[in-house]
Amino acid sequence: MRAALACLLVALAVVAAAAEEKRIILPADNDRAKLAPGPHSDLAQVQCQFCHSTDYIAMQPRGSAKQWEAVVTKMIKVFGAPTSEADAKAIIEYLTSAYGPEK
Repeated sequence: MRAALACLLVALAVVAAAAEEKRIILPADNDRAKLAPGPHSDLAQVQCQFCHSTDYIAMQPRGSAKQWEAVVTKMIKVFGAPTSEADAKAIIEYLTSAYGPEK
């Protein structure tokens, strides 16, 4: 009985140590890029952060509506972003407006 209890305690200690080693510390929200202002920026800010930080948007090269549509479509169809068709259209319009080709 004592041997079983000792084994159990050792196993619990190993599990606790392993769990402790796998901590992930995310950056604070204020460390992430704030998207450029514009119509639907709030929607993009929320929807895009379901899967990744806004840093990924802010650091992208500027793109045309066709390029942003391809990116948003990939996020939905390939990566499973939970975004409705109407929201996707609004996000594409926003990204094209805020991060489209320079004028």
